Amino acid sequence: MERAFVDTNVVLRFLTGDPPELAAQAQALFAAVDEGQLCLVLEEIVVAETVWVLESFYKHAPAAICRTLLELLAHDGIECRDKARLARALALYADRGVDFADALLAVSVQDSAEKVVYSFDRHFDRLVGLRRRIPGD
Repeated sequence: MERAFVDTNVVLRFLTGDPPELAAQAQALFAAVDEGQLCLVLEEIVVAETVWVLESFYKHAPAAICRTLLELLAHDGIECRDKARLARALALYADRGVDFADALLAVSVQDSAEKVVYSFDRHFDRLVGLRRRIPGD
């Protein structure tokens, strides 16, 4: 089976159907994944950029973005370094109202021995399993 990395623009065309001519090409690529001919590697940065574009340009709600990307991640033909980590970050993003990049950082902090993040962003205070500190404290 062929294995290749996939860029954000292909993921977005597949998920949005926009523009139709590029979406058709992306859908054909993902059909090859469905048929077991291809495994696509999805990097965290691609997921983060996909979230940002779906929210900022397409105006999709975080809960809808979370559902869509969790469905994509659940596919056997999609490979990530750590699907569980991405799923946890997507859940924090959708359920706790934090930016996805901060949700990814929060998951890393929660999994670390230190459990501390220096940030001016107060939304870290809403997340369990970590402690926010302000520089200068």
